[in-house]
Amino acid sequence: MSNPQNDDVSLNVFQAALGLSSPWFVQETEFSQKEGLDIHISYPKGSCFICPLCNQAHSVHDYQERVWRHLNFFQFKTYLHAPLPRLQCPKNNTTITVSVPWARPNSGFTLLFEAFAMELASHMPLTMVEKILGIYDNRIMRIVQHYVQQARSKVDMSNVKGINADETSKAKGHDYITVFSDQEEKKVLYITEGRDAKTFESFAADLAAHKGNPAKITTACIDLSKSFIKGVADYLPNANIVFDKFHVMGYVNNAVDEVCRQERKTNPLLNGSRYAFLHSPENTTATQKEQLESLCKLNLKTVKAYNLKLVLKDIYSLTSPNYAESKLKNWYFWATHCRLQPMIAAAKTIKRHWEGVVRYFKDRVTNAFAEAINGIIQTIKRQARGFKNTDNFITLIFVRLGKLHFDLPPVIGLNPR
Repeated sequence: MSNPQNDDVSLNVFQAALGLSSPWFVQETEFSQKEGLDIHISYPKGSCFICPLCNQAHSVHDYQERVWRHLNFFQFKTYLHAPLPRLQCPKNNTTITVSVPWARPNSGFTLLFEAFAMELASHMPLTMVEKILGIYDNRIMRIVQHYVQQARSKVDMSNVKGINADETSKAKGHDYITVFSDQEEKKVLYITEGRDAKTFESFAADLAAHKGNPAKITTACIDLSKSFIKGVADYLPNANIVFDKFHVMGYVNNAVDEVCRQERKTNPLLNGSRYAFLHSPENTTATQKEQLESLCKLNLKTVKAYNLKLVLKDIYSLTSPNYAESKLKNWYFWATHCRLQPMIAAAKTIKRHWEGVVRYFKDRVTNAFAEAINGIIQTIKRQARGFKNTDNFITLIFVRLGKLHFDLPPVIGLNPR
């Protein structure tokens, strides 16, 4: 037999835990190990509620029974039940449903449940979130999409002056998205499908929609693709292009790889040495270091190409812009007279983009952050085993890399975002 006093205490505990205030109160609770915990919330007869249309208090016209999924009570699923009041607004001659303090309109989840879902989604794959919460991933995505859209609508880009733009694959094959990020704030600003010049038109429009100004962008760090160059020229009129040093080194690294591939056909000593030449010296393994020490003593075309790469890498570490540019000119002369066609082609690519390449030495801007987030993006993609729905992919990137502020209550035991 239950103790009425104890029942009153438990109802008060649940009322306090839910943060309910007048006229809402916990009417009763039901618990079973099979079904979980049901908390029934109500309001006294004759209660009045403020109409959101006319801002006047009105009595309840009728109500609709509603149920919301709440945070688990220990390991048991918990649901809130309440009669949702509807008011007859005489000023607007319409019937409107009252909003409740524990959930947003038209959601089947409480705010605390959604806050927990958002926290989980920002740190783990959706499959794990689905397992923890016990709801399908498409319902999780609807929660995440709502809060990302809400948070992005409030983003202020008025101070954005320098951007990075980088492409990344969204699935196997050649499906790409372009990610725009803020150089100073180190956060993702905008994501769109494709990797052509039109992606910059789309970014410029989104920037303007968030109080930003495309004409205020003074620096755009990009790769050497023609479409990105055209995109900056057409839609960011005052931006100086800085060609990312990692992409420039990538062109040269590919040239070294091609020289090695060609020479390996006639020289078996190079078998198994590819990654020793491709990696930077500080990233080579002990075995690769031994290979390099042995092979660099020989008069090999690959060694000549590799030394060219190392010299260019050293040039990028110079601090004086004028001295660095003079050294780059010397490097260009050496590279174009080395009789190694892949290296000559790489050097001429640098020459064609000279202004943007040497601007790095003045601005010291790189796509390092863009490359770092690209790694996180690929992790998101792998965790989902690819994305058929691009919007879901983009949404999860914003959750983890957009530094968005979500209007959600903190969940005890978790770090609020």
